Amino acid sequence: MTDLIAGQTVEILLTREKIEARVCELAAEIARDYRGRAPHLVGVLKGAWVFMADLIRQLDFDLTVDFLGISSYGVGAQSSGKIKITKDLDVSIEGRDILIVEDILDTGRTFKFLQDMLSVQQPRSLRLVTLLDKTSRRVVPVHADYVGFEISDVFVVGYGLDFNQRYRQLPDLRVLRSQPSV
Repeated sequence: MTDLIAGQTVEILLTREKIEARVCELAAEIARDYRGRAPHLVGVLKGAWVFMADLIRQLDFDLTVDFLGISSYGVGAQSSGKIKITKDLDVSIEGRDILIVEDILDTGRTFKFLQDMLSVQQPRSLRLVTLLDKTSRRVVPVHADYVGFEISDVFVVGYGLDFNQRYRQLPDLRVLRSQPSV
């Protein structure tokens, strides 16, 4: 275990090597499924940007990228349940193959919101790749087309994921065991 900030302890859940290997496997699956097409990858900010950067470096075909800013967390580790867009897409997705790149598929509320919002724009296809899947917390029946790792109901940080904007820089995924008052 490593103390990073007084009163906060994190332990490694997934090492950078394990993440790197799985990202390569996911890229191979995606490349196979999108052969001959040029998908538009939509990263969900802020948690997915590190995963998305590593993923697209492994894809050896034509693609475009964009980002959506979505917020469902207030201060702390519990979702507020209210989803708001903090950054919209820069281009039209009508008639395009869309691959949403997400950090965690948890309750399913955010992805269902994204599905509904983006489907109105009539993409050719709409799929999801997520680094982490917490199926035990699902309250909305959604699923990812590509899953990096299924994890239990723990709060994770690192590899782009945060707690109150901290820990994104950690190269591994870590379980935050003690959370300070904010």
